[in-house]
Amino acid sequence: MLWRLIKLLLLLVILGGLALVAYAYIGPILFPADFAAPAVIVSEPITLEVN
Repeated sequence: MLWRLIKLLLLLVILGGLALVAYAYIGPILFPADFAAPAVIVSEPITLEVN
């Protein structure tokens, strides 16, 4: 009985991993807004010291 539970949990972990990989590859095609980088320009002045 315990072996069946272990096999079921292992199967669920494998299926979950495959689902995450599929979402990573197919997600940008189906949901491009979720995977887009924020379109905010960040600029910060810096001071370089010269010897």
